[in-house]
Amino acid sequence: MKKIYFIFAVVLVLGGSPPKAETRAQDAKTGTKSAAAAQGSGGQQYSGMYSFLKDGEFVQVTVEDAGHVSGFVSRFGEGESDKGAFLDQFFKTGKIDGNKLSFTTDIVHGVAFDFKGTVERGEGKNPGDENYFVLKGTLTVNDSDENKKVTSHARDVVFKMFPQDAAPARK
Repeated sequence: MKKIYFIFAVVLVLGGSPPKAETRAQDAKTGTKSAAAAQGSGGQQYSGMYSFLKDGEFVQVTVEDAGHVSGFVSRFGEGESDKGAFLDQFFKTGKIDGNKLSFTTDIVHGVAFDFKGTVERGEGKNPGDENYFVLKGTLTVNDSDENKKVTSHARDVVFKMFPQDAAPARK
């Protein structure tokens, strides 16, 4: 599985386009297309790829049955050992209730993310358009040092949905 994400990261870094949304939404454990199978009910229409903190970074959200949410954050490392490396952080927990969304990522290189907010309609006109949905809320970055001391920084964020079949914007 790590090889797939490494290849995916290399393609993105070299300016290629990522796999289609249906492929990215595959369930990591079973390989099934959970989000693509049932768009429209129970929040599945919110499944997709959204911008993250910097250009080239993104968060993949897959709404599954019974309000469970899976996904991952793909971001560039900022530490001494991972500066510029593309890192994937899978959701440890995730849930949706109506349009209220929350997730917590696994810790990777001493960093984990908590998001609590809502999924709202953006400025996109039609489903599949850029910014059709946005994730609005509070993102808390939890940094752990070598002594396991955690420092948390919260900030308000708005993550815009990417258009279907498009890659994250690059500068």
